[in-house]
Amino acid sequence: MVRRHTPTQGAAVASGVRCSLQELTLLRGSAAAIDLATPRSAARATGSGAPSRQRGRGLEFEEVRAYAPGDDVRTIDWRVSARTGRVHTRLFRAERERPVYLLLDQRSPMFFGTRSCMKSVQAAHAAALLAWAALAGGDRVGGIVLAGNGHRETRPRRSQRAVLEFLRLASEANERLGPVSTASQGEQDAELRTALESLRRLVRPGALVLLISDFHDWDAQCSVQLRLLARHCEVHGVRVHDVMEQSLPSAGKAMFSDGRTQLLADTSAPTLRNAFARQAGERVGRLEEAFRLAKARLTPLPTGAAAGSVLGLCYGRRPGA
Repeated sequence: MVRRHTPTQGAAVASGVRCSLQELTLLRGSAAAIDLATPRSAARATGSGAPSRQRGRGLEFEEVRAYAPGDDVRTIDWRVSARTGRVHTRLFRAERERPVYLLLDQRSPMFFGTRSCMKSVQAAHAAALLAWAALAGGDRVGGIVLAGNGHRETRPRRSQRAVLEFLRLASEANERLGPVSTASQGEQDAELRTALESLRRLVRPGALVLLISDFHDWDAQCSVQLRLLARHCEVHGVRVHDVMEQSLPSAGKAMFSDGRTQLLADTSAPTLRNAFARQAGERVGRLEEAFRLAKARLTPLPTGAAAGSVLGLCYGRRPGA
């Protein structure tokens, strides 16, 4: 069970191969101090130092009143002015809330980890922290949980029930994960690009979009969807990864499996180790470049790290927290 804490006391590190709804619910206290409305500089928040284009909250109409000297002429309401015979202007106020959409990856490649917990657990913790932080900031919360058999959507709402609904879907998808997929051998995991397409149809301009995945199947089509999302929304990716995905340990001959096929390899061979590290670095480099070109943020989150501490470096502290 993850203990309750505040960011000033040090964040807890997720552990284990599963995470329950209760565990994700208890992270609410840890997220209370995170202010999603005030992201820190991307250079501090990302490993690549990519630039960040922040999308401010929009403006919502408040009232119409008589025009006064100094008012912006661009806000004159010509219809009301023509009807009344006097010049009127429209007043706006900063939008008090915005929709926050999370895309949480709980597919079979996420069921891997060599440091404290599985990637799937670390991703679920990150999603819970961000969801609770959004609610604490008065935002509406919803999104997509991506699993092996497709994805489930929740409509953004500003309520505890909305967050719990999303976290319930997350814990249910997490519970279905295992070393051997429960899907039929001929069934493939749902694709990230398909989920991004669905997400793009859901979001509204000015929304905050949070993508939490290992991005293992990132491709050119995903890059296209990311750029389209980032045109009208603020996008922040959280790349969950394990240290062994970047470099193989020198453990001699070992059997590797993706749940469908097996491969025997000698991990002590320098050529294999170098090729593995090079290919892993190239994959990460392509992903970072895609986010940089979209002017979106990307934060690495390794298993074995405290998700609250890592995410706390991305955003400011809520006043009074």
